[in-house]
Amino acid sequence: MSKKNSNATAPVTTGKVYNFCSKKKMILIIAIFIIVALIAGALIRGIKFAIEFKGGTMLTYSYTGDLNVDDVKTEVEKHIDSNVSVRRGESLDSDGYQITISFTTKDGLNADGQHEMTENLRAAFPDNELELFDSNDVSPSSGREFLLKCLVAMIFAAIIIIIYIAIRFSKIGGWSAGVCSIFALVHDILAALAVSIICGFEFNSNIVAVILTILGYSINNTIVIYDRIRENRTLMPKASLNELINVSCTQSLTRSIRTSITTISTMLIVTIVVIISGYTSLLSFSVPLMVGLISGTYSSLFVAPVTWSWWKGNDKGDKKDKKKDK
Repeated sequence: MSKKNSNATAPVTTGKVYNFCSKKKMILIIAIFIIVALIAGALIRGIKFAIEFKGGTMLTYSYTGDLNVDDVKTEVEKHIDSNVSVRRGESLDSDGYQITISFTTKDGLNADGQHEMTENLRAAFPDNELELFDSNDVSPSSGREFLLKCLVAMIFAAIIIIIYIAIRFSKIGGWSAGVCSIFALVHDILAALAVSIICGFEFNSNIVAVILTILGYSINNTIVIYDRIRENRTLMPKASLNELINVSCTQSLTRSIRTSITTISTMLIVTIVVIISGYTSLLSFSVPLMVGLISGTYSSLFVAPVTWSWWKGNDKGDKKDKKKDK
């Protein structure tokens, strides 16, 4: 733990001040662990892209009674040489239910193929009155275009974040703080992706929504920390950057934990409800998001400010800060 700066012009915080800046090795180890888990998961489990990205066919059927999605998946896989995904939902047009069957195809499924699929399902589940409600073919080129647009949007968002932080926090070295905040965001996204791959989730629109949610949540927490550092720079003009970071992160610790408990608990409840109700397709949203929120809380307190401290220390040769970390 570090001591509070005696040169502060006003008391900034009371109680213990935790030495966040001494955790550089811990941050490095966790970052390496996430990368290794991501690579190992990709090699062992493989990366499964949904048809939104690699093209395929989606067939939506309305039905009555009880229908097990695993049984439907097994039946479809007897006739389709491809990875099959089956999702269940409620029909908005009636009181019945719907299942959406998706699988990859090169040229789509023509009318004869759809009719044959429907007859096979009706024969396998005669009591459920299956009716073809909707069918869509997604070409591989449109899937690649969609993925490219998502990547461009995230890169553009990262540039805007760096510019915003550079302008808002220019008095404390804003542009370097912006770059470190992006490093923290990448850390959080990799953590969510690693969990998704290890759990065998498809890379689909749910994962894109998770990434965008994590971007907003994590950058908001990081900006709160930077804003506190900027305020404390006025109150502690003679304090080193490490002292400012330690005091500011300590002040924000309770707020970050409380906010995180609320949001993470909500996603945990959603996950439990989804498992109990059987709508497992939502797990590819709730589980990675829950991990991303945990990572976002950690990265806003450790990864972004501490890597920024390391950057500024190396950039300016700040020996004073380095000695106080020991």
